[in-house]
Amino acid sequence: MWSRPISQPARKTLVASLRDALRQQIESGHFRIGERLPSEAQLTREHGVSRTVVREAVAALRADGLVEPRQGSGVYVLEPEAPVPAPFSDVDMDRLSSVIELLELRTAVEVEAAGLAAQRRSPSQEEYILECLRAVTLCNSAGRNSSEEDFALHLAIAEATNNPRFPEFLIMVGANSIPRRALDSQTQVPMAERYGEMINDEHDKIVTAILNGDEDAARAAMRTHLRGSQQRYRNLLRGTGG
Repeated sequence: MWSRPISQPARKTLVASLRDALRQQIESGHFRIGERLPSEAQLTREHGVSRTVVREAVAALRADGLVEPRQGSGVYVLEPEAPVPAPFSDVDMDRLSSVIELLELRTAVEVEAAGLAAQRRSPSQEEYILECLRAVTLCNSAGRNSSEEDFALHLAIAEATNNPRFPEFLIMVGANSIPRRALDSQTQVPMAERYGEMINDEHDKIVTAILNGDEDAARAAMRTHLRGSQQRYRNLLRGTGG
C-alpha cells in the first residue's frame, strides 16, 4: 500500500520531540556521562520514528555538545561543558581596580555616545534628558545617593544616539558601574557637598552641549566627566593601597 512521505514541517516536529526526549533523559541521568545511547535501530523502534528523524535528533544533540558519535562504536553522552559566564558577571565592584576598568570601558563608549546624541537627539529625548538631569542634580545637591538617577541620565544620553547598541551596552554593564554607587559601598563615607557640586557641573556641561548640538563639546564634556571619575578612583586606590 502506497503512503505519503512525512512532510518537512511534520518531520521537524518529530525531530524536536525526539531531541527533547533524549535531552531530558541525559539531563536526568537516565543516560549517564560516558554511556552509549541506544542504537539507531532501537531508537527508531522505541519512538516510532524513521531513521532520518533519529539521525537529525542526534545531530542536534551533538551540536549542543551533549553527545559524540564514535566511528564504529555508537553515540556517547558527553560531560556538559561549563557554562560561559555572562559578560561583566564576574566584575567585583568592591574592588577599586574593577571600578576603574569599567570606567575606562565606559569612557571609550560614552564619549562617542554623547557626540552622537548631540547629532541625533529628538525633542522628546531632549526633554527626557533634562528630566534626568534635574533628578540627579536634586539628589546630589541634597547629599543623597544618586546612583540610580545618575545611571538614568547616562542611559538617556545613550538612547538619544538612536543606535540601540549604546543603551544595550550600558544595561549590560549595569547600574553598578556608576562610580558613586561603588564608592558608597566601598567606603561608607557620605558624599561631600563639594563633590556633589562638581558632578552637577560636569553633568550640566554634557547636557548643555548635547542640547546645543555641539558634538565636539559633548564628547569633550563626557570625556572630562568620566576621566575625572577614573582619576578620583585612582587617587582613592593609592590612598587605601587596595
